[in-house]
Amino acid sequence: MKLKNIIYALLIIGFLAFITYRVIENKSGDSGPKGKDGKNKSMTVNGIVVKSQTFDNNLSLSGSIEANEQVDIRSEVSGIVEGIYFKEGSNVSKGQLLFKVNDLELRAQLAQAKTKEGLASENERRAKLLLQKEAISLEEYDIARADYKLAQAQIQLIQAQIAKTSVKAPFSGKIGLRSISQGTYITPSILVAKLVNIGKLKITFSVPEKYANQIKMNSNLSFTVTGSSQSYLAKVYAIEPEVQVATRTLQVRALAENKDGKLLPGTFANVELPLDIIKDAIVIPTEAIVPVQDGKKVFISNQGKAKEILVETTTRTDASILVLSGLKVGDTVLTSGVMSLKEDTPVKVKIK
Repeated sequence: MKLKNIIYALLIIGFLAFITYRVIENKSGDSGPKGKDGKNKSMTVNGIVVKSQTFDNNLSLSGSIEANEQVDIRSEVSGIVEGIYFKEGSNVSKGQLLFKVNDLELRAQLAQAKTKEGLASENERRAKLLLQKEAISLEEYDIARADYKLAQAQIQLIQAQIAKTSVKAPFSGKIGLRSISQGTYITPSILVAKLVNIGKLKITFSVPEKYANQIKMNSNLSFTVTGSSQSYLAKVYAIEPEVQVATRTLQVRALAENKDGKLLPGTFANVELPLDIIKDAIVIPTEAIVPVQDGKKVFISNQGKAKEILVETTTRTDASILVLSGLKVGDTVLTSGVMSLKEDTPVKVKIK
């Protein structure tokens, strides 16, 4: 029993001694690779010498393409469709008759209303003559006149209902697939077709708030769509007056020509938005950046050793990133092996 306790005690002491050794080794800072002589071995890394340059500050964003104008075609009155005057998927002109709802009942009501209006007109004329002869009171004349005006209003109401039976295109554009046939009983809840104007298209996208003050009206931008390498041009014509609190972004809308009809509403757009051109900018490769808790850092070569530098960055492209602070012209920024580097690690830099 005592022998067993002694063995356990020795194992615990050995384990604690190992941990103490590792802690002392870590604190010594000699974490770099060792050579045969026991000294830290230099790491061979790539690097660049920081130079100032002119930077075209372009912002890459995702947007959506929308029709310049779009409307659901419906009937304002209920009835039987007696004629359809458009072809599915065709272009229609503003004011063109699209379909007609039967209006026989309304026209009968109109004829009845006109008869009543004629009678009311005659009664008003007679009442006016009697009023001039003081044979009736002013109140009686007012009643006759009100009946006449009411009959006129009834005619206007029925005429308005008849006009609604002829549904016309509110603007020029392309009409979609129809959901009715001749003889269908239609109500205002039935969607007949969609009419869109795609001669021009809207591109809607959101800009991070830190770039909001750089967005200007009438700015030109370019965009591409999925499945095509062709670049299209658009111009900013509307900017939301406030930043959205939930997303911290500013919504912007641009207008693009689509005369050939290649672009379709509802597709995604990859937007390239030019911002301010920055002179004497410091731009480094993206692979040099190391994310840390407080932001971002890079390693530079300082007297043959790696040195950590916290940097502030902004616009990022596929291969480079714009540095606002932390680096200066002439610094040698390390671009390879940065994830395994530590402060004061000996380095041998290959300048590219």
